Amino acid sequence: MSSERLYATGRRKTSSARIYLSQGDGAIRVNNKELSDYFGREVAQMLVKQPLELCNLIDKVNIDAKVKGGGSFGQAGAIRHGISRALLLFDDELRPCLLYTSDAADE
Repeated sequence: MSSERLYATGRRKTSSARIYLSQGDGAIRVNNKELSDYFGREVAQMLVKQPLELCNLIDKVNIDAKVKGGGSFGQAGAIRHGISRALLLFDDELRPCLLYTSDAADE
C-alpha cells in the first residue's frame, strides 16, 4: 500500500462510522479531532485502538473516522468495527489476529 486510502464502514447499535485508513505514523482522528479530544474516557479510546494493537499496526497506519448517531461507546464500537474491516482490506492475512475466540479470552 503506497499513498492509497482505504475506506470501510462500521456500525454498532445506532452509531455508524466511515473509516479512512492510510499508511502513516499512527494518528487517529475522529470527526476532525484527535482521539483523546473526542473520547475523553480512556475505555472508549482503548476500544478504538483495539484492532490496531491486536495486529501490531498502531504506529503504521493513520485513521480518519467520521462517526454519527448513538452514544460515545456505541460510536467507539462502530469505529472499532470499521477499523477491523479496513484492516482486512489493507491485508487479508490479518484475519487470524482479528478473530475473537473464547479460548483467546481465557489466556
